Amino acid sequence: MKAFVVRKMRRTLEAGGFELRRSSVARRVRLLQLHDVDLVIDVGAAGGAYGRQLRNHGYTGRIVSFEPLAASFAELTRATAHDPEWEVHNLALGDVAMTADLNVATNRDSSSLLPMLENHRAAAPTTLMEGSELVQVARLDDVIGDVAGRRPFVKIDTQGYERQVLAGGPRTVEACFGLQLELSFIPLYEGGMLVDEAVSWAYESGFRLLGVEQGFAASDGRILQVDGLFFRDR
Repeated sequence: MKAFVVRKMRRTLEAGGFELRRSSVARRVRLLQLHDVDLVIDVGAAGGAYGRQLRNHGYTGRIVSFEPLAASFAELTRATAHDPEWEVHNLALGDVAMTADLNVATNRDSSSLLPMLENHRAAAPTTLMEGSELVQVARLDDVIGDVAGRRPFVKIDTQGYERQVLAGGPRTVEACFGLQLELSFIPLYEGGMLVDEAVSWAYESGFRLLGVEQGFAASDGRILQVDGLFFRDR
């Protein structure tokens, strides 16, 4: 009976242009488990959706989240209030400690320390920059503390600012067993790291690409960005 329902569901979805497949979050959590990850460093946490997804799919280890935008951080604080293994910081991360103007987007998740380019605006015309907010920027190595004895995984979702985050955390990244990076196929933010640079950096740093999750797609169907899951050999 269960198989019949699944087949019927699959046919219905396919008729509408969709497909039924295993959750990308479930695959991500399985990779974390395979590599015995016990600390997820969540850079660009927004309201906490990433961490909640991990929790809902069985990840029980420690999470440390960083989110600079005040409204998103308030949401993140509420989401983690009853989770003693989830620590949150109202910070952006970069290559130097400083204060900086964060460009705030109408959907918040597209906010960035870098200016948004026309490619992004054309792909998502309803997403606009509506102002800026002064935020604190820190270096990952300065704020994460000693990770000796842990098996960390770093997820970076910073709208083009990945290069600076990595530059501010060489010691932490060296200790990591995996990381998740946004891989942009075209420039979306001024000076943002593109897919070729990101993948080359990851492989030169001892990681291999083991998974890809769809990210930002234009309304005309073009996929402009995906998330790459990189891990060291076990």
